[in-house]
Amino acid sequence: MQVYVFTLMPWPRIDPKVLERTGSAWVVYPNTEYDPEFGHELYDNYLSQLEFADQAGYDAVCVNEHHQNAYGLMPSPNLMAAALARRTTRARIAVLGNGIALRDNPLRVAEEIAMLDVMSEGRIISGFVRGIGAEYHSLNLDPTRSRSRFFEAHDLIVKAWTEPGPFAWDGEHYQYRYVNPWPRPYQQPHPQIMVPSQGSPETLRWSAERRYPLSCTFVPIERLKRFYDTYREFAAQDYGYEAGPEQFTFSSVVYLHPDSEAKAREEVEPHLRYFRERMFTLPLPSFFPPGYTSPGAYRTRVEIAREVEASGGPTLAAGEPLIGTPEQVLERLNNNLGAIGAGTLLGTFQIGDMPHSRVMRSMELFAERVLPYLK
Repeated sequence: MQVYVFTLMPWPRIDPKVLERTGSAWVVYPNTEYDPEFGHELYDNYLSQLEFADQAGYDAVCVNEHHQNAYGLMPSPNLMAAALARRTTRARIAVLGNGIALRDNPLRVAEEIAMLDVMSEGRIISGFVRGIGAEYHSLNLDPTRSRSRFFEAHDLIVKAWTEPGPFAWDGEHYQYRYVNPWPRPYQQPHPQIMVPSQGSPETLRWSAERRYPLSCTFVPIERLKRFYDTYREFAAQDYGYEAGPEQFTFSSVVYLHPDSEAKAREEVEPHLRYFRERMFTLPLPSFFPPGYTSPGAYRTRVEIAREVEASGGPTLAAGEPLIGTPEQVLERLNNNLGAIGAGTLLGTFQIGDMPHSRVMRSMELFAERVLPYLK
């Protein structure tokens, strides 16, 4: 059982009338709303939370990539990972993930992840993502080429890590006369690769073929179980192995109060509402622009969107909510992991506009009264 601390590093001052003003906190939300002095304080707090996770015994700390939005202030997850490589000593550093289909030079990702892996003495987990549809608006990219760019960028990066250079690469999207990155990764043959996904059949099959651990988010637990069962079927029927719990994660908000579930819910609800009503203001056509995904996968996303709206709106939780006393959270976590057959929790302790002190108290309680039983 592994516990990763996942953070979005959001902007906690999104206008409550964001939907009326701009329709979204992504792409079009004006950057005049950003205060660099307050941003400095935020980065300091967010990094302090991840440093504490390292000290308190969590297994990994996670950063990710988004562009031109108030949802997550990490356009470069590798910069955050570099800071953490020097400010942590034990926890793995999971970059979940680099948007390799967004890059015109994916070889740069191979170089940067190799650098981070050497700097951290082999503690890097390298997540690869296509980037959600909004990123293609932000970066003026063609979403219809997203998947083919992703697959080719992945193949180029893995070959750059594992085969002696220099060699040439002449692909559909990328061409290099010399592929010969220095440094090489610390982990051999390369850092562990992980795939955050929205559950498209193409990604499930592709990940199962390569035995990459999978992480699906923002879906109800029954839908999540269906995605993971599909991965297991591909693994068993087409690729000849049994996918175990180590292949799957469970993502959830985590919030603990020392002695009262009612107080935990009362304290966390405003921050969950902030996430639903301000951070995740992303229309479905922006999330999945035409051509970004197959017609079948898009129909599935529409179905999921209806399920999510029927349940009260977007949330970072699925299954039994990990909100309550430490004892309740431990029991519910075991139930959720058992229901989907997952071996890793991606826990979001920093929720929306939650104050730093409240995040730290919850993380400390989890470390003191839940982690020992999971270990």
